[in-house]
Amino acid sequence: MDKNRETLIAFYRKCLTVNPETNTNETLSEILADTFISSGSVDSKTKEQLIGQIGFFWKLIPDLKWEPQEMVIEGNKYVVRSFASGTPNGDFMGLPTDGTKSFKIMTIDCHTIENGKIQSVHHLEDWATAMKQLKA
Repeated sequence: MDKNRETLIAFYRKCLTVNPETNTNETLSEILADTFISSGSVDSKTKEQLIGQIGFFWKLIPDLKWEPQEMVIEGNKYVVRSFASGTPNGDFMGLPTDGTKSFKIMTIDCHTIENGKIQSVHHLEDWATAMKQLKA
């Protein structure tokens, strides 16, 4: 497996998915480029901001799981379609949760990776569906 693909798999299995073997700060510091940018529909995050957000999500959603379903590769561009699931316990995007309801949503990420470092990601998560599932 090439270094870029290994980096991407580490991102989903060791950073986005909660697991006891990973220190997210260390792993993300290793696999994200210093100039890394994460761009969503509304805002962008730096490497440090994403590390903080993922740490917060690990505490809020202790069973958070990100499962890649397919990957399309063209040069140094990697498009990943995944399912994200979890059971939040606390304020989740303005919705109070108590750890009794779960969500499962689709996500799409477009990564640019060079020399084993993620340079950027453009991402889209179906948080509206998560909110519906958590309210139901």
